[in-house]
Amino acid sequence: MAQIIDNKLKLYGFNNLTKSLSFNIYDICYTKTKEDRKKYIEYIDEQYNSERLTNILTNVTEMIGANVLNIAKQDYDPQGASVTLLISEEEVPLYVLDPSCNRGILTTMRENIVGHLDKSHVTVHTYPESHPQNNISTFRVDIDVSTCGTVSPLKALNYLIDSFDSDVITIDYRVRGFTRDMDGQKHFMDHEMNSIQNFIAESTLARYSLIDMNIYQSNIFHTKMKINDLILNNYLFEIQEEDLPKDEKEDIVKELNEEMTEIFNGINLPKK
Repeated sequence: MAQIIDNKLKLYGFNNLTKSLSFNIYDICYTKTKEDRKKYIEYIDEQYNSERLTNILTNVTEMIGANVLNIAKQDYDPQGASVTLLISEEEVPLYVLDPSCNRGILTTMRENIVGHLDKSHVTVHTYPESHPQNNISTFRVDIDVSTCGTVSPLKALNYLIDSFDSDVITIDYRVRGFTRDMDGQKHFMDHEMNSIQNFIAESTLARYSLIDMNIYQSNIFHTKMKINDLILNNYLFEIQEEDLPKDEKEDIVKELNEEMTEIFNGINLPKK
């Protein structure tokens, strides 16, 4: 029998379970002209530059109860940004900290920044892109939160979803390895889990259609989300719905729905 204190397992040594949360967020936009597409990518690069992404990941670190050891970030030319944080479950004393770590203190002398947490890391990469034929522009954000010990990346899930305009979301969560109790028995999971949806706010769940694909025996969980209601003005760049004729509005809604459906299902729909 495992020894339990206050309904928690009493472990032998460190909790060696690795919990990884990885998800992609897609923001879809209709850009009518070549100039609009260029302006959209410039807008995205400004809105989600490495400085703002660093702030988001720093907030994530605080939410999950970790400490920043190091931060690295980079804005790319012509577009996109990346940020990496190295984090730790407990604060690491200065005399132990590797000299290469900046503890999240960034100076104006550095043009790139990476964030590290001890035993853990948080990363984000952005991918703005557009298509010259169908007037659709897509902004993708890839976020990975990997932790060890009792720190759980699921605590920051709702904050991350709300930090972006999310039309389609794919989320993967996996627990790797094992930890031992005082009797030497292996434990491959240290928390209750049957779906990522259990950790998403009800108000968010109501806005999306969701599909789960889980492999419970391997502690692998996957959820896909697609926005339910398409309010056209939320997807138009540099134009307004009231300025468009009915037929054009219907065509735009169709193009937006096709883009989201293809991303959600991971397939290309046949073109009519």
